[in-house]
Amino acid sequence: MLLPRRDFYKLLQSTSSKKYKMGTSDLPNQLEKILIADDEPSVLLALKTLLGEAYHLYTVESGEQAWRILQEEDIAVALLDLNLPEPDGLALLARIREHEMGVEVIMITGDVSITKAVEAMRLGAYDYLPKPVETERLEQMLAKAAEKHRLWISNRAMQRQLDELTRYEELLGQSEAMREVYRLIEAVAKSDTTVLITGASGTGKELVARAIHQRSNRRDQAFVAMNCSALPADILENELFGHEKGAFTGALTEKPGCFELADRGTLFFDEIGEMPFELQAKLLRALEERKFRRLGGRKEISVDVRIISATNRDVREAVREKTLREDLFYRLAVVEVELPPLRERLGDLALLVENFIKHYSEKSGKKITGIARAAFEILLRHTWPGNVRELRNVIERAVILCSGRQITPADLPKHLVKQESSNELSISIGTTVEEAERQLILRTLEAHNNNKTHAAETLGISLKTLHNKLERFRQ
Repeated sequence: MLLPRRDFYKLLQSTSSKKYKMGTSDLPNQLEKILIADDEPSVLLALKTLLGEAYHLYTVESGEQAWRILQEEDIAVALLDLNLPEPDGLALLARIREHEMGVEVIMITGDVSITKAVEAMRLGAYDYLPKPVETERLEQMLAKAAEKHRLWISNRAMQRQLDELTRYEELLGQSEAMREVYRLIEAVAKSDTTVLITGASGTGKELVARAIHQRSNRRDQAFVAMNCSALPADILENELFGHEKGAFTGALTEKPGCFELADRGTLFFDEIGEMPFELQAKLLRALEERKFRRLGGRKEISVDVRIISATNRDVREAVREKTLREDLFYRLAVVEVELPPLRERLGDLALLVENFIKHYSEKSGKKITGIARAAFEILLRHTWPGNVRELRNVIERAVILCSGRQITPADLPKHLVKQESSNELSISIGTTVEEAERQLILRTLEAHNNNKTHAAETLGISLKTLHNKLERFRQ
């Protein structure tokens, strides 16, 4: 039954010395924070008297005051008058939902309008109450809305715990191999020691470097990445150390290099094994002395830089082959972090696939809920020579082509599906080891469309070793 306004105030007056209390079963363990926004002071007083012992109340008379409280306090439920001074109740509700605050909103108003009630519910209001407010209905509604907010808080905390188990900065994975990577990052991040990250292409070496930077005391300074395989020696030296005005034809102004740009931050050398040998000596000197000269410069510049490097090569073989200076290797590899290839952590495949589907579905505006079992089994049997990068590209393509709610084998690249019938190798008893090796290498090359780099990674040998074996097969 709806109480007339005068009877509602009589009830409040009768409880002024002994305030109305909710049933103990409805009371939360801690007082939830409730915001009441109404431009009628008498309504604020009445509701404050009614609810003051059950909740921690905030009362305001305008939309702007309400928004300020919502930003400053962890409000569980907001009672908003529909006709508040700017912004009004509906505009405030829309703002709350836009910022995903998790606040449950109950709209109250003396203007009983079905249209406005429907609009409030469409915007995500928990419920709608006309004035004068029926006290029992308000109490029940508040208790249920506060319980819903507690569930939201609990779910958010649970999601954070799950994220901590599966995600570390931008790295994703919960396999033991990835947990070991996380432990190493955590151990080295706070120091300034040089770190060498090794692993095949596409395993996420730059993500590891960025994670180390983000967990370090240098997180608020620059992270500068430099690809050592992308440029010839003279341009690479210029990018590394910078140049003075007039140092060479076309040097019209001075230019700082990566060492200067990364001062007090982190300098990341990607594919350090591809750096021209003649430049490595200059890099070593800069690393040891933390000083260098720009091209064409006379003055030595001092920098405070944390060095992280990465390579997809076998660095020790590179040292033996004299393509990487041994003294530079030892200077860079004080701590080594080895990233496992995707084929060695297939336990993370489902997690990665789910994450990529969600990301690319949101990006493309599609509502893809997952992947069909048959399609996932195809992914599970693939050797992933391109590692996580290859998987990401496969899922992006599949999301674009998918016309249903799940990714199916028809959405996957044809070479993955065809591979199902050709990725097994049978060797008869009596076959020599040399012949078995020949068949394995040739079949692996065939599976990777003659991509020798990917084939070498799958076989677990260096590219040079693969070339040597293929040359021997031709003899």
